[in-house]
Amino acid sequence: MTSQPRVALFGETFHEINGAALTTRQLVDFAKRHARPFLTVLPGAALSQRQDGSVTHVELPRGWASFGIERDLHYDLFLWRHGGFVRRALAAFRPDVVHIFSPGEFGQLGAYLAHSLQIPLVASWHTNLHQFAARRLRKLLACVPADCSEQCSGWAEKAALRLILRFYRIARVTLAPTPEQIRWLRRMTGQPSFLMPRGVDCQQFHPNRRTVRDGIFRLGYVGRVTPEKNVRLLADIERALQAAGHRNFSIMVVGDGSERSWLEHNLSRGVFTGVLRGPLLAEAYANMDLFVFPSHTDTYGNVVQEAAASGVPAIVTADGGPHHLVTPGVTGFVAKDDRIFIEMLLQVIGQPERVRTMGIAAREAMLDVSWDSALEMTYAAYRFCHQASQATRLLGTPSTLGGLQTPAF
Repeated sequence: MTSQPRVALFGETFHEINGAALTTRQLVDFAKRHARPFLTVLPGAALSQRQDGSVTHVELPRGWASFGIERDLHYDLFLWRHGGFVRRALAAFRPDVVHIFSPGEFGQLGAYLAHSLQIPLVASWHTNLHQFAARRLRKLLACVPADCSEQCSGWAEKAALRLILRFYRIARVTLAPTPEQIRWLRRMTGQPSFLMPRGVDCQQFHPNRRTVRDGIFRLGYVGRVTPEKNVRLLADIERALQAAGHRNFSIMVVGDGSERSWLEHNLSRGVFTGVLRGPLLAEAYANMDLFVFPSHTDTYGNVVQEAAASGVPAIVTADGGPHHLVTPGVTGFVAKDDRIFIEMLLQVIGQPERVRTMGIAAREAMLDVSWDSALEMTYAAYRFCHQASQATRLLGTPSTLGGLQTPAF
């Protein structure tokens, strides 16, 4: 291996609007920008392979056996039919490590090929799939008694987590976006775990993209409009604001998903833009006064960083990754439950000058956060994974890897 490992990445999502897709795109762009040998195995319209600078793109089409997980994301039961094509691409590329982004069908294929070709495996944790499954099941069981619904969804969450962790234990190295998740993954898998933070483009997301000056206080949400994001809290927020006598506000919802129609019927001051990209997305952020992110299941929260770079403070929950991105009372607020979330919002909406000051601090906190520095940490994990594998082969046992150190959190 040269100083820069040859990496083959398997991911289920690339063009979609979600954190994993954004991170995948940034990782591919980083490899190309720095001329690092990189191979991607991602969904595409047709079976193909092409070269773009130092990056080799392999695209696999999903077929008739696919079913929807999200409106823009599917799972192909027979993706393995492309196994021979991908195996030949891997053999020609000669990767030092294989990196899988999820336990989905692309991740499963990548894990199998890495094992069969004896390539060390890195697995990154992007989504709390077990919590997603529980919340969606709870929504499906809305017509049954609450105790039964809670019991069934709790069982589903525990069962899903057991299966997911069994999958992640086959990796030599795991990655996660926060120190808290790093420690948890190390404990649950027994494998070394590295930090895989996210960056933000402070040129794209900038306060000077604001186009409204009408005095309306705009609350904003960006992301999938789905049950696991707890977006129905937006309707509770509106009712609480109206009950407190507030009238000059709106709630901007940027994104799409199964909960959108419910919100459209239950938000009288809702503004629904659908999915936005590029300059339109940056403008939407900049036009917000306060970013509200009620999710209890997110592992990181790229949207919180994008809002901050746009000069918009955030209110987030204390669960998952977003609270690591907010300095309470300085760049936003962290609420330990939904009731306190609403109380915090009611307090701050009457303090526009404080909101502006927090927005300036949020922007300043993002100025040193770059994708390049974040992804260099991912490459440190790649190097560790390859070196640990080489040492194991030479010395015969993982216990002899004393010279290799994982970071302490």
